[in-house]
Amino acid sequence: MNERELILEMLMEILERGTYSHLVIRNVLNKYDYLKQPSKAFIKRVTEGTIEKQITIDYVLNSCSKTPVSKMKPLIRNLLRLSVYQLLFMDSVPDSAVCNEAVKLAGKRGFRNLQGFVNGVLRNIARTKTQIAYPDETDPVKCYSVRYSMPEWLVTLFLEERGVEITKQIFEEMQKVHPVVLRYCGPEEKKEDWKQSVAAQQITLRQHPYLSYAYLIEGGESVQSIPGYEEGLFTVQDVSSMLVTEAAGLLGDELLLDVCAAPGGKALHAAQILNGTGMVEARDLTEMKVELIRENISRMGFENIRAVQQNATCFDADSEEKADVLIADLPCSGLGVLAKKTDLKYKMNPETENEVAALQREILDAVCRYVKPEGTLMYSTCTISRTENEENAGWFAEKHPEFDMEWEKQIFPSDITDGFYIAKFIRRGR
Repeated sequence: MNERELILEMLMEILERGTYSHLVIRNVLNKYDYLKQPSKAFIKRVTEGTIEKQITIDYVLNSCSKTPVSKMKPLIRNLLRLSVYQLLFMDSVPDSAVCNEAVKLAGKRGFRNLQGFVNGVLRNIARTKTQIAYPDETDPVKCYSVRYSMPEWLVTLFLEERGVEITKQIFEEMQKVHPVVLRYCGPEEKKEDWKQSVAAQQITLRQHPYLSYAYLIEGGESVQSIPGYEEGLFTVQDVSSMLVTEAAGLLGDELLLDVCAAPGGKALHAAQILNGTGMVEARDLTEMKVELIRENISRMGFENIRAVQQNATCFDADSEEKADVLIADLPCSGLGVLAKKTDLKYKMNPETENEVAALQREILDAVCRYVKPEGTLMYSTCTISRTENEENAGWFAEKHPEFDMEWEKQIFPSDITDGFYIAKFIRRGR
């Protein structure tokens, strides 16, 4: 398969069969690891970009094709999508090459009778792309949906909850490239040597403005190829996630429970802060997730942490009032990480968001009983919806008056952080 055929296969798996994009992209790039880096970068960019811009692309296709996208053959609509992404958003690929490659691929995949249709639609878009009429702000929902490639229900939600300016700010930040963030976990005396070894691999490390041990990186083929990975000198973790453990105020020798821990970033961060004292118990629902935590524990080499399979919705009597600190980073809609997991916005809807919010309340009801008097409960999500964040935190404080909210913070997406919500509660003594 050539690059575009691989992209087409990936889009069919993601957009037609509903497989998560990060899994498909990772598996394909691993399978074709022998490809040169420019080819891998092209495949990744066009696949991710086509998914991210799908609503915008479909609007353009519907404007320039007599056959609506919904009525096209699945392979043809995804071939057109990946081609339109290149026409609209990639100056490095000549328009003629995009059109020619798409026509050839349509024929190769058994659609010779539609080669003329593919050629006509793409050449029409290439010729008129600077004159396409997009919706204007007289209809803000339609306008922002097409401009930022966001589902209309999501635009409506943010406009109602956050207002016009913050909504536009959120969507514009989601369009930016978000560098990978590393948390340095090794000894302080090894940090400079590690930074030099990373720089020697043509990888740029930039210290994050929020935390001294967090670094934004640019370059490198994969995280695993960065020096220090196997030795456990760093892990991938967004700084907004680090702030949850940082804000817990660990002093040493505490018992910390992380009830929805996979892949274990916050729990491992806590184990590092405890510096060999206390104990961290990282729990999750499935054996697969628990095994992922164990793999990370093994790589990082901490001994004051264990991974346990436990359903967070089921009350565990043995844990009642045992935890000095409880981290409840709960399942959520993921609306704060759409810049990294672009297909989530197509999988969520108002009904599923309400279901997730109800699950969060069910879990909070069960796990809050594990916190000791004067202990701390950290509630967090990687979303920016009031339903799952401020409203759920308010509901919890009202239903459980033994917990006082010390503070809360909504972090909006930016080019240095994911969208995240954090609330810190203290359980008062009897």
